[in-house]
Amino acid sequence: MTGIYIHIPFCKQACSYCDFYFSTRKQLIAPFVKALIIEIESYRDTPFTKNPVKTIYLGGGTPSLLNEQHLASIFEALHSVFDTDPEEVTIEVNPDDVSDEYLKMLIRLDVDRLSMGIQSFQQELLTFMHRAHSREEALKALESIQKTGFPAFTADLIYGNPGQSVQMLEKDIQQLLLFDPPHVSAYSLTVEPKTRLGKQVELGRIRPPDDEVVAEHFDCVESNLRDGGLQRYEVSNFAKSGREAHHNSNYWNHRNYIGFGPSAHSFWWDNTAARRWNNRADLKKYLASPAADVVEESEIIPLHSLAEERLFLGLRTIWGVSETELKDRYQYELSDLQLEWIHQQTGRGVVTFDDKILKMTGTGLKISDLLVVDLLSKK
Repeated sequence: MTGIYIHIPFCKQACSYCDFYFSTRKQLIAPFVKALIIEIESYRDTPFTKNPVKTIYLGGGTPSLLNEQHLASIFEALHSVFDTDPEEVTIEVNPDDVSDEYLKMLIRLDVDRLSMGIQSFQQELLTFMHRAHSREEALKALESIQKTGFPAFTADLIYGNPGQSVQMLEKDIQQLLLFDPPHVSAYSLTVEPKTRLGKQVELGRIRPPDDEVVAEHFDCVESNLRDGGLQRYEVSNFAKSGREAHHNSNYWNHRNYIGFGPSAHSFWWDNTAARRWNNRADLKKYLASPAADVVEESEIIPLHSLAEERLFLGLRTIWGVSETELKDRYQYELSDLQLEWIHQQTGRGVVTFDDKILKMTGTGLKISDLLVVDLLSKK
C-alpha cells in the first residue's frame, strides 16, 4: 500500500499554536497549483509510480481555499502519473469554507473524507487560538455534512488550553457528538517555540496548564467519546469500528508514501534501503523550480533506527508491535534488559505482552512516549 500527501501551503491567518509551513498570499494559489502539477509530472515513469496508490491526503495549510478547477487539475495529474486505486481520499477543511455546494463539489471529485479543524465550540477559545472560524460556522459546517450525506469525516478538537476547564471540554465533546462523527482526533495543545503562543509563553504572558490538568482532560476526552461510541485506537485518534483513518496508518506502519508541495515529507522502503526526504519549506523557490532542487534533506535510515521508530509509533496504537515483525522486517531483537523491563511494566499494568505482541494498556497510552523512551534506553 502507498499513499500520497499534498501540502497546500495557504491559510487565511496564522493560528496561535501552529508551526506548519504556510503563506497568507492567496494570490499565489493558481501559480502554486501549476507548480505542484509540474512536481507531480516529474515522477512519471519512475519506480515510485509502480505501486498502487491507496490513500490520497490533501493537508496544509488550508486545502479548502482551493476551488474546483484547482482540485480537479491536481487529481487529474495524480491519476495520470500514478496507479491510483484509492480507498480513501481526504481533504483538510476549515469550517468557514464548508457549505452544501462545496461538499457536493468534493463528492463530484471523488473526495470521500473530510478532516475538519473545529478545535472548540467555545468562542473565547477560538479567539485565543486565533482561528478563522466562529462557533456558528463550525455548527453550520457540521449541519452541511449531515444534510449532504458526505461519506466520512473527522473533526479535530484541542484540549489542554490555558483557561479551559474540564466542563468546557466536556461541553465541546457533547456538542460534537450530536452530529454522530465517525472519527475524532483530539490533540493536547503543544507549545511550539516559534509560534505566537510560544512567544507568549516565553514572555510569561500565558501559562500552560499543569500536567495533572492535561491528564484530567485526556480522561475526559476518552470517557466521553467512548460513551459516544468512539474507541481510542491511537493516542490522539478515536473512531467507530471500521472507521479508522487509513492514510495515517501509512506513517505508523512504515508503508511507502510520497509528499508533494513545499515542506512535504516522503518515505520509501524498497528491497535495498529505507529513505526519507523532505521538500524545502520555501514557496518562492518552489514556484521558481518545482521539479528541480526541491528536496532539502534526504537520509537513508538504518534498520535499527527504523525498528525503534516502529516501536515508538506502534506503541501509540491499540495494535502495538509484534516481536515477530521486529525480527522479520527489521532484524531487531528485544534484549534481555528490554524483556525484563516489559515484565516489570506488565506488573504495573501499563503494558501487555500476550502472544509476543507488545501493547500499551489504557493507562500506558497516557504516557506512551515516556514509556517507549524508557524501553529504548534498555540495551
